[in-house]
Amino acid sequence: MAVVLNPSKTSLFTAAERVELIREATKELDNVRVDRFEGLIVDFCRDNDISAIVKGLRAVSDFDYEMQMAQMNYSQAGVETLFMTTNPLYAFLSSSLVKEFAKFGGDVSGLVPPTVLDRLTSRLSEG
Repeated sequence: MAVVLNPSKTSLFTAAERVELIREATKELDNVRVDRFEGLIVDFCRDNDISAIVKGLRAVSDFDYEMQMAQMNYSQAGVETLFMTTNPLYAFLSSSLVKEFAKFGGDVSGLVPPTVLDRLTSRLSEG
């Protein structure tokens, strides 16, 4: 898994914190590696000998942008992109929605791993 440092987005957690949370949530999976990067994903792929990216799509509206990105990544570095549609039970989810719901006391325990829930609750109580 690759975590990007995207300066155009305001995240509740830093890239390093997100890497830590994902590592904790996937620690039982021996075949998962989590890294962070800045810049272009094709450069990250080249540097790490990665030939394909797997991306999840929540809605049809995601597809247009992601398809353009996939075609650009392939034209620049020969990196293939595979799309997986989400389980319809979770198609409505976004990190913004989970944060907003949790901020106002909503129960998001069934939507995030326990470690993330603890850190999310703690971080939101600071603000």
